[in-house]
Amino acid sequence: MADPRIIDVTLDERTILWRSADIEQERRIAIFDLLEANHFAPARTPPDHYAGPYRIALSVPEGRLAIDITREDGSLIETLVLGMARLRRPIRDYFAICDSYYKAIRQATPHEIETIDMARRGIHNEAAEALRERLDGKVEIDFDTARRLFTLICVLHIKA
Repeated sequence: MADPRIIDVTLDERTILWRSADIEQERRIAIFDLLEANHFAPARTPPDHYAGPYRIALSVPEGRLAIDITREDGSLIETLVLGMARLRRPIRDYFAICDSYYKAIRQATPHEIETIDMARRGIHNEAAEALRERLDGKVEIDFDTARRLFTLICVLHIKA
């Protein structure tokens, strides 16, 4: 029976140089929410017709996004390697707006925080759509799954 969902996600900790408490909280929330509800269906069916659930591992070797997709037992199904060119600007924009947001929640008015948060959500939504487009034909994911995966991809791109 098909079960097209992610049941475990790991990040290549070697590529994460540094993260603040705010970023660590975002990572925890993204993983928790992702595992609670997601849709993840690789386009390529393996010879044994395995259709989920999946474990994924995200890494960024040589500036590319690598997604290791494994069966529930951990055996590898495939590794998707995607160029990051279309996601570099959204990642950069998301970092900038998140930096403004984290500063604002410490010192700005509620109205200012709300304005920045709306902009942050807008950038996040656009980036999620760009990720869905990038994965089109490789993995079918829903919008919320794309949002959470984008958050995790950003965590992998944090530099000290």
